[in-house]
Amino acid sequence: MNEASARIEGFQRSVATLRDAVGQVVVGQDEVVEEVLICLFAGGHALLEGAPGLGKTLLVRTLADALHLHFSRIQFTPDLMPTDITGTNVVVDAGGRKRFELQKGPIFGQLVLADEINRATPKTQSALLEAMAEGSVTIAGTRHALPQPFVVLATENPIEMEGTYPLPEAQLDRFLLKVLVPSPDEDTLVGILERTTGTATAEVPRVMDGPGILEIRALVREVRCAEALVRYVARFVRATDPSAPDAAPTARALLRYGGGVRGAQSMLLAAKVVALMNGRAHVAFSDLRRVARPALRHRLIPGFEAEADGISTDEILSRVLTEVPEAPPRVAAMAGE
Repeated sequence: MNEASARIEGFQRSVATLRDAVGQVVVGQDEVVEEVLICLFAGGHALLEGAPGLGKTLLVRTLADALHLHFSRIQFTPDLMPTDITGTNVVVDAGGRKRFELQKGPIFGQLVLADEINRATPKTQSALLEAMAEGSVTIAGTRHALPQPFVVLATENPIEMEGTYPLPEAQLDRFLLKVLVPSPDEDTLVGILERTTGTATAEVPRVMDGPGILEIRALVREVRCAEALVRYVARFVRATDPSAPDAAPTARALLRYGGGVRGAQSMLLAAKVVALMNGRAHVAFSDLRRVARPALRHRLIPGFEAEADGISTDEILSRVLTEVPEAPPRVAAMAGE
């Protein structure tokens, strides 16, 4: 066994152990857990959308325990100020001498839960932008690096709209994936009730740490992707843009705006993680199809017809996936000759 194969097998074992550890606490959200792990290992941030009480906060806290990361929670409210997130300089008395000392805010964590992010005002939401994009915050003109790895897992409630501030497209684009947290079925709900209404408490074992996550992120970057697949990503993302000359028919009919550069980057990076999870050092078309919806669903803006007919961005993406061939028409025609 060569070194590359050993590293991939080690990654697969770690992911399997991590899933088992999270599964001891979080019941029946296997796809959600997988997509959050994809985001974590790809080096991005995730937006979790779901109704209250579905275990979003519990999932994030459990991951922090299993990954041995510094967990920090920010409960967003309309009166929250940017300095409540980043921190501020305060005057302290040190032996008769007064000096400024930085009181760090909750953003100085490694796994940061931004709970109900759409409840805060746009000014406060924007305080996360620099942290998510640069891995640092600026306080009183001084740049402060955040501890690495740094991941923001934000949650929002799609049901309650009163008193909320929808995230602007610029901030939505900062999230690598948007993860939909579904309501549990009957069997899952029974499992939740049994675990949460009894006396037994599950202890989460520590599976990985910060340096281990950074090593995996470096491994993800080494995963190969053939030019044909890179071109497929570019072609697919361009097909979601209704103004592009090669837009898919569904995009022309149902979208106002499509994906962009960050959407293509997110799709390819997430596919590399999926390839590793499947024991491969190269990306396949199936990996790209697996991550197309979580990578792009929050970057598309539906048109009037889609909103009137209740057609979701996931449904639009499913249709576009069938309309965009894996090989461009010219290449496909040559292969058929």
